[in-house]
Amino acid sequence: MSERFFLYDDIVNTKTRFVSFMGENQRFDLAIIQSDRYYGKQIVLDIQGNRFAIIGDDDLKEEGYLEYAFNLNEEDAEELRSFLMELV
Repeated sequence: MSERFFLYDDIVNTKTRFVSFMGENQRFDLAIIQSDRYYGKQIVLDIQGNRFAIIGDDDLKEEGYLEYAFNLNEEDAEELRSFLMELV
């Protein structure tokens, strides 16, 4: 068996917010992780949908990004975008 080659193996302090809210069509159960990584962006995990994305202000403005990352229709993505705009 060969030696494992790590690109990095760091332990960092994070701040995690768990939030659940009801949209017009669906429930959102999220974990939002902040750390000093990813150039100030946050890791947003959709716990029920088993999807995640690294999101910053620029990503929220990118057309179709949330729809693709979280497999949402336009209406649901707009509800999520509206919520995340308050955090980012």
